[in-house]
Amino acid sequence: MSIPASQSLVSDLQKIVGHMHVYTGEESTYRFTHGFRFGSGKVLAVVQPGSLIELWRVAQACVAADKIIIMQAANTGLTGGSTPDGNNYDRDIVLISTLRLDKIHLIGDGKQVVCLPGATLYELEDRLAAIGREPHSVIGSSCIGASVLGGVSNNSGGALVQRGPAYTEMAVFGQVGEDGKLQLVNHLGIQLGNDPEAILTKLENGTFSDADIDWKAGRGHDYNYINHVREIDADTPARFNADPARWHEAAGCAGKLVVFGVRLDTFPVEKNTSVFYIGTNDTGVLEDLRRHVLTAFDTLPISGEYIHRDAFNIAEVYGKDTFAVIRYFGTKFLPKMFALKARFDIFAKKLGFLPDHLSDRIMQAVSKLLPRQLPPRMLAYRDRFEHHLMLKVSEDLAGPMLVYLREFFGKASGDFFECSPEEGKLAFLHRFAAAGAAIRYRAVHHKEAEDIVALDVALRRNDRDWFEKLPQEIEDKLIVKLYYGHFLCHVMHQDYVVKKGFDAMAVEHSMLPGLNARGAKYPAEHNVGHLYQAPQEMLDHYRQLDPCNCLNPGIGKGTKRKNWVAESV
Repeated sequence: MSIPASQSLVSDLQKIVGHMHVYTGEESTYRFTHGFRFGSGKVLAVVQPGSLIELWRVAQACVAADKIIIMQAANTGLTGGSTPDGNNYDRDIVLISTLRLDKIHLIGDGKQVVCLPGATLYELEDRLAAIGREPHSVIGSSCIGASVLGGVSNNSGGALVQRGPAYTEMAVFGQVGEDGKLQLVNHLGIQLGNDPEAILTKLENGTFSDADIDWKAGRGHDYNYINHVREIDADTPARFNADPARWHEAAGCAGKLVVFGVRLDTFPVEKNTSVFYIGTNDTGVLEDLRRHVLTAFDTLPISGEYIHRDAFNIAEVYGKDTFAVIRYFGTKFLPKMFALKARFDIFAKKLGFLPDHLSDRIMQAVSKLLPRQLPPRMLAYRDRFEHHLMLKVSEDLAGPMLVYLREFFGKASGDFFECSPEEGKLAFLHRFAAAGAAIRYRAVHHKEAEDIVALDVALRRNDRDWFEKLPQEIEDKLIVKLYYGHFLCHVMHQDYVVKKGFDAMAVEHSMLPGLNARGAKYPAEHNVGHLYQAPQEMLDHYRQLDPCNCLNPGIGKGTKRKNWVAESV
C-alpha cells in the first residue's frame, strides 16, 4: 500500500478509537512490539480499542486495507507469539492491543465466566475469590498479568494437575474467509442476536439473561484430562501444544482469529489444603512416587511441582525480589512492578549512555539488602537433596497421602515433611520465582552470559528416565542449567544460560535431536510462537482458521506471505 493510503488508514483508525489510542512512533509502540522474552519488529500502528464495537471496526478497516493484524493482550508470552518477528513481511502490520477490553461476566452463579479479550487471570482470580471459586490457572501466569484469552489461544498449561491445558469450545470471534471478508461467528452458546454490532454490544455489557444461555453448548475446560494424565504407561506426553485434541476455534488459534470473548468453567476453591515437601537424590524415587500418586488414589493432588537444587539456588538469589514482593504485597502489585520496569527500560534505552539491563541490575542490588526469605527446613533439604517435589493436596487426600509417604520413605531413599501453611505458601512461591531467575542471572552476568535457551518440554507419560543428561559438548557451552516443572504431568521447564561467545540458537538446535530421540514434544505449553517449527498438521490447522494468512502470519515458522504463498529461500 502506498504511503498516502497507509496514512489514510491510520487516520481512519484514529477516528474509530480516538487519537490518543493509536500509536505510530517507535518509542510509543516499543512496549507492544517487543516481547516479554523474545520477538520484535516494526508496525504501521498500535491500536487500543475501547469497546468491542471499536475492535470490530478496527479489524474491518485493517482487513479492507489488506493489512496484517497481530492480536495482543498482556504481551507476557515467552515465544514471541503476539509480537512482530523482524521486518520481513509483505504487508504493513497493525497490532491491536486489547488491554482496555477487560470486562468479566459471571454466569450460572459464577460456575462459568465470559471474559473479554483483555481480561487478565489476576482480575478473574480476584473476582472469583469473593464467591469461593477460582479460574483454570492460579499459579504463575496470574502473577505477571497474563490474559485469560492468551491462555486459551495458546492452550497454556499450568500447575493444576486435574485441569489440563486451557480449553473451551465456546467463543465469539471474527474470521477472515477465503473471500477476504471478515465474518463474526457466535459460538458462545448465548443468544445475542444476529447483527454483529448488536451481538458485540450485548456481549460487552452482559445484557443477556439465563434464558439466553445454552448450558449444553460445549465444554468450558478439558473434562478428559483428569483421566488422561493417569495413563502412566502411555507412550505419549499428557499435554503439548501440537496436540489436535485440544484445538477448537478460539482454543489453540494462536492469534489466527479475532476473538471477542470466551466462555470458561470455574472451579471451587479447595479449603484446608496440605503441602508435602519431598527431597531425594534419586530420580527413580520421584518417578516411582509419581506413578503411584497418579494411579493409587481416588483423588489427584491439586499440584505437584518439581525444582532441581541448581534452580533452587539460582531462584534464591536471583528471584529474591520477586519472591519478597509477592510475599509482602501480594500478586496484585507484581504486574505494576513489571510495567514500571518496562517503562524504565524504554527510558534507559532512549538515553543511550546508560548500561544494558540497568533495571535488573538495580533490582538485584536492592534484593541483597533483603533478609533471607526461605524457611529453614527447605534450606536444610536443599543441602541434603538434589531433587525437590512439592505436593499440594486436598483436605480429604492429606491423611492418606501422609500414610503413603511414611510407608514409601520407610524404604525409598529420601525424606519428606508436611509443611506448615506458611511453609507451603513459600515453597510454591519459590518455585514460581525460579521461572524468571535465569533472565535476571543473564542480565546481572551479561559479560559472561551470551543468552538464554528456554525450553518447555512434554515428556512421555511412561518415561522413567525423565531427568535430562546432556552430551558433554553441549554442557561445555553452558554456565548453568535450571530444571523445574509440573512433575505429575511430566512437563519440564528447562532454562540454560549460554556462555559468552556461543550462539544460543545453535545451542538450542543441538539439544532438539536428543529430545526427539526421547519421544518428547515441545513446546509443552508456551506454544510455538516464532521460536519453534510447528509440525505440518499445526500449520494446516492455522491455514484452515486463516486462509488468507492475514492474522499473525509466520507463527510456527510458517510463511509470512499473503494467501500462504511460500517464501523464497
